[in-house]
Amino acid sequence: MKTQSVALFASGSGSNAVNLIRYFEGHETISISLLVCNKPDAPVVEKAKNLGIEVLIYGNQSFEDGVELTSDLQARNIDWIILAGFLRKLPLSLIRAFEDRIINIHPALLPKFGGKGMYGMFVHRAVIEAKEMQSGITIHLVNEEFDKGRMLEQYSVDLDETDSPETVAMKVQELEHRYFPYIVERTIQQHQ
Repeated sequence: MKTQSVALFASGSGSNAVNLIRYFEGHETISISLLVCNKPDAPVVEKAKNLGIEVLIYGNQSFEDGVELTSDLQARNIDWIILAGFLRKLPLSLIRAFEDRIINIHPALLPKFGGKGMYGMFVHRAVIEAKEMQSGITIHLVNEEFDKGRMLEQYSVDLDETDSPETVAMKVQELEHRYFPYIVERTIQQHQ
């Protein structure tokens, strides 16, 4: 069985990216080969390098047309893209080149609190303001619309009136770290 080569896309501190890299170390059929980042000073860059992962930095222009990015990924024989806290909209050319092979994690229970501008603390604040009694994560395939791709799995966590956006973020991150690697693994293996 051919090893599936994965590129992680991340923009921030990289806790999900590091979790995925560690989870797949020594895996028989899935290899994290590359980290793509749009911010050269993002903490995830140094963390990935320290874990022996090749890092490519692309400026915003590269994410407008996607030609160079898609070409670089194809030249490295990347099979899957995993968005692990990536804060740029992907170009259509990239989405089409990797159709049904891009997985995203969203820090809320879609379809609620999704779409443009809904990431990180913006999501958690919106959840608190809406007085939701649950939040969670949605892991889904990426299509041409923000947060509208086919859902792979959702996991929820109960909230109470004492929760703040920060405590919601901690509860959601715990779900991310527990379930994201497993769903990535399951999804890739189902397509081998």
